[in-house]
Amino acid sequence: MALLKSTLFLFLVTITSSYLAHASDPDITSDFIFPANSNAVDGTFFTYTGMRGIFDTDPTTFKVTKASLAEFPALNGQSTSFAVLQYPAGGLNPPHTHPRSSELLFVVEGSLEVGLVDTTNKFYNQTLQLGDMFIFPKGLVHYQYNANPTDPATAISAFGSANAGAVSVPLSVFSTGIDDDILAKAFKTDVATIQKIKAGIAPPK
Repeated sequence: MALLKSTLFLFLVTITSSYLAHASDPDITSDFIFPANSNAVDGTFFTYTGMRGIFDTDPTTFKVTKASLAEFPALNGQSTSFAVLQYPAGGLNPPHTHPRSSELLFVVEGSLEVGLVDTTNKFYNQTLQLGDMFIFPKGLVHYQYNANPTDPATAISAFGSANAGAVSVPLSVFSTGIDDDILAKAFKTDVATIQKIKAGIAPPK
């Protein structure tokens, strides 16, 4: 029996360790990963110019400009990515999660109200001023809101993954085909209310 328990324990440790090892970007065994069908690169491979011009005008709606693996292939294997978040007056980045990375938010213009909810459903919130930073732990629901009625705000987000992912809570609940009756029961309301919510948050076509 003792041998069986020891074997079971070692098996569980091995499985858990394997899961944790794959819960973030894997380490690479080279300085960087060459693009497909190429073994020669120059400085342009390590350069991303997609942020040029984004500060020339103030956004009229909440806007995210990303430098992640999809936009910047040189990030492959580097366990890092970046985003610029621009909020008009009253702009909101709705509740969402990043399943593969924590997020370090740095306010570079204006102020932001931010909040997160942990796995015990405890809510943490803060008002950030210019120069403040806030950490959103990996996988936790969080949001940012520019409560200023006249001035825009801007923040920079750094991620510990080249592909942090983003899961919008409103869209994942109300725009993915979950049956209206199930949602009505889950939110203790009626189908008409669920349909009204769905109509209000339908993604642009």
